[in-house]
Amino acid sequence: MLFAVLCVMVFSPAINSEAPDAGAKFRALADRYFSDVEFQYGPTGATQLGFHQYDTKLDDYSRTGIDAEIAALKEFEWKFDYFSAGGLDESTQGDLVIMRAHVRSNLLELETIRGWEKNPDSYSSGITNSAFVLMERDFAPADDRLRSLIAREKLMPAVFTEAQKNLKNPPRIYTEIALEQLPGIIDFFQHDVPSAFKAAKDPATIAEFQKTNAAVIAALTSYKNWLKTSLLPQSNGDFRVGAETFSKKLLYDEMVDVPLDRLLQIGYDDLHKNQAEFNRVAKEIDPNKTPKEVLAELAAIHPPPDQLLQTFHNTFDSLIGFIQAKKIITIPATVQPTLEETPPFMRATTQASMDSPGPYEKHSTTAYFNVTLPEKDWPAARANEYMAAFNRGTIVSTSVHEAYPGHYVQFLWVNHTNLSAVRKLTGSATNIEGWAHYCEQMMLDEGYNQPGMGARDERESRLIRLGQLQDALLRDARFVVGIRMHTQGMTLKQAEDFFVNEGYQARPIGELETKRGTSDPTYLYYTLGKLQILKLRSDLQKKKGASFSLEKFHDDFMGQGGAPIRIVRKALLGDDSPTL
Repeated sequence: MLFAVLCVMVFSPAINSEAPDAGAKFRALADRYFSDVEFQYGPTGATQLGFHQYDTKLDDYSRTGIDAEIAALKEFEWKFDYFSAGGLDESTQGDLVIMRAHVRSNLLELETIRGWEKNPDSYSSGITNSAFVLMERDFAPADDRLRSLIAREKLMPAVFTEAQKNLKNPPRIYTEIALEQLPGIIDFFQHDVPSAFKAAKDPATIAEFQKTNAAVIAALTSYKNWLKTSLLPQSNGDFRVGAETFSKKLLYDEMVDVPLDRLLQIGYDDLHKNQAEFNRVAKEIDPNKTPKEVLAELAAIHPPPDQLLQTFHNTFDSLIGFIQAKKIITIPATVQPTLEETPPFMRATTQASMDSPGPYEKHSTTAYFNVTLPEKDWPAARANEYMAAFNRGTIVSTSVHEAYPGHYVQFLWVNHTNLSAVRKLTGSATNIEGWAHYCEQMMLDEGYNQPGMGARDERESRLIRLGQLQDALLRDARFVVGIRMHTQGMTLKQAEDFFVNEGYQARPIGELETKRGTSDPTYLYYTLGKLQILKLRSDLQKKKGASFSLEKFHDDFMGQGGAPIRIVRKALLGDDSPTL
């Protein structure tokens, strides 16, 4: 089994973890890894996590920096591999396996996938995120954060010099995506960044920012022209990572080593099951309409824009009441996320999002649930079309996924559980996104959409279920497309058609999702995680019988942090039985 490579336990005299303080030695090693590698080479991520001593630094995009990071990763790969698990408790043994996989994942990205050599958007979007994490939260006074931004902006123009050295024969789709993104990125620095720091008062700081920001805008404009005139004609590379790299990425990121042919069949089986259920529910709603006509009817059922925030608030209250009454999961705190209209500098990229602080953020600890409303000057037809994304089913599934009991409850558990640094600073997408996607189905299975609970009547109950199933079909389509595009030669056009015809999505969504899949090959993790959680729950229920408690299962799951399901499964079941 490939998984064995992560679990190898070799005694080394150089790192004696058999001593009574083995756990302390491991934690010290993990801390050194994060400070010497993760934060040193990724200060943007450090800022987001709440480590503000890195706020004035910028990620190193140079080939010299990339080679230095690879060398540092290999040094820690050896250290973690030769750290014996003897003397470690079960949870810390899990942390050791997580760190081995985490380091290998980073090496796979830098040495094999090589986004720094293939993806021009990683440079322009990368520096944008470095600015954004200083803007999105008021963790320090505006003048202080602006000074940190100035320090970063001074380093940004050089990033594009390094990009021109590093980028070699990228996939055409990557260069096209970067060119599509750049006008919005330039507009972001022209308007959104200055707007976010309106509270700054120091004249000298403001004047310096105007210079550094202008230099960044000029560098981005020059980069856009270079991409269009020089790089695009030379963009003949292949975005596909291939079966071997795909399997390794799944192993290192998610600790899943299921053969790809079996994994693909699992994805198709779930797709077909959800299609059949979607069609059944649609016929119950209106037997005289096709399922997609019923779906179009659902899109028309949405609140007026000026009532959208209140609708989400009411949904939160309803979900919390249901969770407590049905004993779904312990909610560790009574404070709700702050509902607000999405800040201007985030509206282009999100309709609704949970903005929770990093696990080590001490100065700005409010979590925000952001909702993007239609612009006030939009024509009525455009606003109505946009509001279809906030139909009755979507509001429920979004509230569940992002807040209760999805990502916001995950955030509360991280803050109220004595998790190790490893489990706070790393996370498996099959756990994090798999949990939120699992909750969308679980809450309705437990009865939230029944009349008198989350629905007014039987018709609305079915419409809510239909919305959940459409979201499930989107994730099923990602599952199949990701594998087939990267390992079986599925074309971009075939992928788009699959999202439309098999995933029941609109054509623009199919195009967007296909583009995402070219650079996010394993975005099957939503459905993959949900299926692993459902199997874990079923196996635990069989083991415990009448003593099984859904609330305790969910609490115990949350108590493991964002660890891969394989680690969670061993902690809860006590064995290494298959996750799927």
